Amino acid sequence: MSASSDRSVRHSPQLLLDEGLRLFFPVAASHGALWPLLWTLAFSFDLPFSGAVPQGQWHAHEMVFGTYGAALAGFLTSAVPEWTDTDRARGRALLLLVGLWLPGRIVGLLAADWLVPLALAGDAAFLSLLLAHVAVPMARRRLWRHWSFAAWLVVLVAAEMAIRLAWMAGEFALAQRLLAASLLVFVILFALSLSRINVVVLNLALDPSGETTPYRPHPGRQNLAAGLAALYAAAQLAFPQSAAPAFLALAAGAAFMDRLAEWFVGRSVLASHVLALAGANAAAGIGLLFIGAGQLGAPVSPAAGLHMLAMGCLGIAVLAVFTVAGLRHTGRPLAIPWQARAAFLLVAMAALVRTAPETGLASVLHGMHYGLAAVLWATAFGLWLQGFLPFMLAPALPEVTGHCEDRSAVPAGGG
Repeated sequence: MSASSDRSVRHSPQLLLDEGLRLFFPVAASHGALWPLLWTLAFSFDLPFSGAVPQGQWHAHEMVFGTYGAALAGFLTSAVPEWTDTDRARGRALLLLVGLWLPGRIVGLLAADWLVPLALAGDAAFLSLLLAHVAVPMARRRLWRHWSFAAWLVVLVAAEMAIRLAWMAGEFALAQRLLAASLLVFVILFALSLSRINVVVLNLALDPSGETTPYRPHPGRQNLAAGLAALYAAAQLAFPQSAAPAFLALAAGAAFMDRLAEWFVGRSVLASHVLALAGANAAAGIGLLFIGAGQLGAPVSPAAGLHMLAMGCLGIAVLAVFTVAGLRHTGRPLAIPWQARAAFLLVAMAALVRTAPETGLASVLHGMHYGLAAVLWATAFGLWLQGFLPFMLAPALPEVTGHCEDRSAVPAGGG
């Protein structure tokens, strides 16, 4: 199904406030498309009011807490009401969330050190309110199956505050480690989400009718990668001079690569959205392996690993979630529009272009790889927005009920 099939449907901007993903997915896609272009091409890595805070840290912060923070808000404000069978946030509640998210993005664009306290207040309030949207329904329904999402949101709130305070104190080396840890928190959240989303996606790929559920994940793989990534994040933060974090990165990377066995389902894996989730998982493994190998002296820059996590893993994963949840929650079957297929490919290309020169490959691209990767990345998110914004502006179709996980796995009563 494409946007052209919605031309007869009456679109309304008010529908963006009907559900979290309708508002935050386009917001995140817009920010994800524009920020890298402004950073690399418009400002040439020289933000308007930059001062003591390294500009690369502004860039990393905005991608993690800006683009991916908005994507996380869209996912959780739509998924948690499903998981807990409670009313979803809409209207003013969503406007308040995006209003708290916005000041940090303006400060991030200006890179004004003296506005860091304002950005700290806005982002901390945004993440804290998002935490309330997650934790309160779970507590009311006594549904602890998804408690880990609330726990990692607490970590993100603490990390955001610590990064801003480190900037204000001039502790930029600490801030860099905190930014890397924050990126890893999003990788962990991806791994946890995958254990829920992939059940639905693979079962629908195997049986589009939804009448049977032939796929069940291996219990040992569900949380192993996330757990090892968490150990690495804590170790690199606490023991930056030790070799132990490098070995933990290798172990976490191996766990993500082992998880690829979940996609051994025959031809169904070639469906674009199924392949995208597999690709995001593989990129997480490759990124962590790059980090570990680079820290142990291999001719691979650890920065290549971080960019593979940020662009390859999270970039593809976010677009996949945008696509699958965007279709399901607007009442459409999983018939992936061409814009989403192209976006998956372009983001993968952007990640390869950005990281290849830092791994000793494609040295001919060195220097130009920043701008080229930014253009590919922005085009990907722009294409997704062009294809899916009409869906977000249209009433949900009645044929398909949207779910963010395999609800059959949730016991009645929320236990």
